Amino acid sequence: MLAQPFNGFENYREVFRDQTFRTVFVNSIVYTLITVPGQMAVGLLTAILLNGIKRFSVTFRVINYLPVVTSWVIASLVFRYIFNTEGLLNYFLWKIVKVTSANIRWLDTRWGGISVAMILGIWKGIGWNMVIFLAALQQVPADLYEASEIDGCGAWKKFIHVTLPGIRGTILFALIELTIGGFNVFTSIKMITGGKPAHQTDTLLTWMYYKAFSTGRFGYAAALSFVMALCLGLLAVVQFRMMRSRDN
Repeated sequence: MLAQPFNGFENYREVFRDQTFRTVFVNSIVYTLITVPGQMAVGLLTAILLNGIKRFSVTFRVINYLPVVTSWVIASLVFRYIFNTEGLLNYFLWKIVKVTSANIRWLDTRWGGISVAMILGIWKGIGWNMVIFLAALQQVPADLYEASEIDGCGAWKKFIHVTLPGIRGTILFALIELTIGGFNVFTSIKMITGGKPAHQTDTLLTWMYYKAFSTGRFGYAAALSFVMALCLGLLAVVQFRMMRSRDN
């Protein structure tokens, strides 16, 4: 086997000159910016509600955690069936409630396909956030809430001044983990849109997979993986410093 010639930083230069890379990079950022706060907000709200429920609390926790243990492949196929041009949602909107006069092509546009993947990502992540936030909420001392009530704090002030500071470490942990997961989104994009149309719905990981295993550009894919790792490292550092500055 002939050795491949050394090309220095050419793969990195090609990555940054590639218009498709810019598209998939923006897609990954948008996906992360939407799904991470969405999962955390709904997960925290669910945890707060469940923390105050005494009866059937285990049942509600199991129901909310079911999406987490559901296979990504199966969930993605179900969402593709729902949002497909001839899928369940279009049938409901056109044939049942008659609010549209034709099928809507949800998955045939860039932001339509990504939006469906983001809905799936938020739905899948709520249960995981619920569990870790529920565990954190149960560690907040009850006497802090009692003291805040004596001082005349309402529910919102107790949430801002007692609950959030009490679970700050868990928030940082969830933020970092979900950010990494957002940039590593693969299965849902691959199964729902396959990157169509013309790789406009691809993300960093699906584009890397395509370049490596569909075109044989392993050097390009390796360079892209290092760029991705660098971005995640910088984001983690920024998040740590933001949380530290707030603590100070």
